[in-house]
Amino acid sequence: MPTRDQHVVAILAYDGLCLFEFGCAFEVFGLSRPEMGSNWYRCVIAAAERGSLRGTGGVQVVADGGLELLPKAGTIVIPGWRGPDAAAPRPLLKALRNAHARGSRLVSICGGAFVLAQAGLLTGRRATTHWHHIKKLAAAFPDIAVEPDVLYVDEGLIMTSAGSAAGLDLCIHVVRRDFGARAANSVARRLVVAAHRDGGQVQFIERPVQRRAGAKLSMLLETIRGRLSESWTVERMARDACMSARGIHRHMRDATGMAPGEWLLAERLARARDLLEETRLSVEMVAVEAGFGTAATLRNHFKKAVGLSPAVYRSRFEVRI
Repeated sequence: MPTRDQHVVAILAYDGLCLFEFGCAFEVFGLSRPEMGSNWYRCVIAAAERGSLRGTGGVQVVADGGLELLPKAGTIVIPGWRGPDAAAPRPLLKALRNAHARGSRLVSICGGAFVLAQAGLLTGRRATTHWHHIKKLAAAFPDIAVEPDVLYVDEGLIMTSAGSAAGLDLCIHVVRRDFGARAANSVARRLVVAAHRDGGQVQFIERPVQRRAGAKLSMLLETIRGRLSESWTVERMARDACMSARGIHRHMRDATGMAPGEWLLAERLARARDLLEETRLSVEMVAVEAGFGTAATLRNHFKKAVGLSPAVYRSRFEVRI
């Protein structure tokens, strides 16, 4: 039995392969990224079944090998599936169960959750899939705690994502777990996507994606980001942007989708998260630098937004590779 390597990512290929989901996984784990150093992922394509493999649209897929590649993979990605009613091959299900027992991480994108469900690996766990198939997953597998309104669910060694593009969010999240925020942000920039999107659920919220904003407002937002430790009232924001208080509310909502206070809190939480991940500053100093003033105030807001205390968050998101 080959030794499992946490740097190896095996992406499954099957007949009827969902190419977009496959592409999301390969873009994150399969491309050469010399700037990340020698410890970056090594990607292999593993055929989930025998015979010819064609992707949607008739593209022929040539895998690096079959299920024999899975035992040495630290992470296995299931990029979609043929359909919610399509049975997965028994050898594949057995291989996934064995991989999980060995400690490999299993990541499903979109309909790939149905494969994990058929393998019995989602029993008693939270999971998600494409919104179009959420009810079917819940009905077919009532022992799964199906989450209908999230981009992805992280259950440690088993992760599931919602529809196709949410798989990209999950893959970047995996990078964040393995290499830290800077690496995840770097990959996201290369892909020209947000390092994390808010899917309307309590997750680890990144800075809100800014929409079109005027020059004055853009300058104000950048100034605030650089001086988060200072006091920023709505009145000060309006004065610095040469707007009325009513105007700053309207322009901030147009540009960020948030009221000024909401945006400021999200920025401070993002700054606190970065400091917790990338520095050894005390929680008290993180609170000051991020503009919360006191550790108690930081803990209160952080717990509500993230679901973890700052100390637990720091321990969970330390660089692991």
